[in-house]
Formats: sequence, C-alpha cells, structure tokens
Amino acid sequence: MPHIDYFFATISPFTYLNGSRVEEIAAKHGATVTYKPLDIMGLFGRTGGVPPKDRHPNRQEYRLQDMRRRAALAGLPLNLKPAFWPTNPAPSGYAIIAAQNAGGGDMGKLVHSYAAACWAGERDIAQDDVVRDLLEQAGFDPALADSGLLVGAETYAANLEEAVARGVFGAPFFITDQDERLWGQDRLDDLDAVLGGKV
Repeated sequence: MPHIDYFFATISPFTYLNGSRVEEIAAKHGATVTYKPLDIMGLFGRTGGVPPKDRHPNRQEYRLQDMRRRAALAGLPLNLKPAFWPTNPAPSGYAIIAAQNAGGGDMGKLVHSYAAACWAGERDIAQDDVVRDLLEQAGFDPALADSGLLVGAETYAANLEEAVARGVFGAPFFITDQDERLWGQDRLDDLDAVLGGKV
C-alpha cells in the first residue's frame, strides 16, 4: 500500500490551499497518510529559508498575488492579511498529533479546519477554545487538547528533526514511500502522478 508522509504547518497559507485534495489523492490510490505538523519558522531557520516578514518586498508582493490566484483556482475563501497571523502553531499541531494517535475522527478535516480558521475564519488557532472546537467538529474528543500535550510536544519537535533529515524545507511537503519529494500545494497533481506511476 502506498504511503505519504505529509509535513505541514497549520499557519501556512499553502497548507490551507491544499483543501481536501491530499485526502482525495490518497483515496484514489489507496494510500495512507501520516500527518506531521511542524514548526515552519524553525524549519526555515534550519534549511536556509526566510520568514515572510523578512523577505524582500518583491517576494512579499509576489507571494500575496500567488496566494490570491491559488485561492481563486481552488475555490477557497482567503484573507490575505488575517487578524491572527502569525500566531503560535504549536497548540493546533499538538492537537493534530493527539488526534492522529487517538483515531476515531476525520484527520483531513481537522488539518484543513485549523488552516482554514487562520486564513479564512479570522480565528486564533493558538487559543484553547478554538483548538477544542475544531477537534470536536472533526469528530475527536476535545479533551485531546489537554491529554496529548506531552506526547504532542515531543512529536512536534521530532517532526522538525525528521523533516530536516529527510530533505524538507517548506510546507506543505510530501514524501512518498519511494522517497519522491514534492514541495508545495501546486505539486498536488505531481503527487497524483507519482502515486499513479506516471512519473
């Protein structure tokens, strides 16, 4: 059975712009997905990236234009300057890790809901009430926001180390079981092609 390791950050607009396509592609090919939230700013610092606020104005302007185009093409609402960005992505990351360990809900919906809350819902995904609400909406026990803190923190840190070791440098980033690496929401068609044996 094919497998996808999905490295992402809940505060990444391009993670949000994946929509539900990761899960659709996985289902099409009978692939499993392991969700690996990580500290994107830490990843940038470790792999030569620059946080958006520190990039040259030309790059900042292009990023906003590209985000607008990608949202329109995906049919997703997007606030280019959300009220709660950047925010601390760790609480939502810990919740995703706890939910994945617990099972019983919709992981794809949960991941998308945190990113959507940030980029379209004007909600602060660092706040406990938001973390709990979105867990519950995706079919998980909201108490996972508390019970999984220690394991969540350890796994969240380990995900960053694993990402660096495996060649990850941005989000979203996909690695198949054949070590095909794909970076960005705009590479989902490539992921589909890789899993289908076309490339």
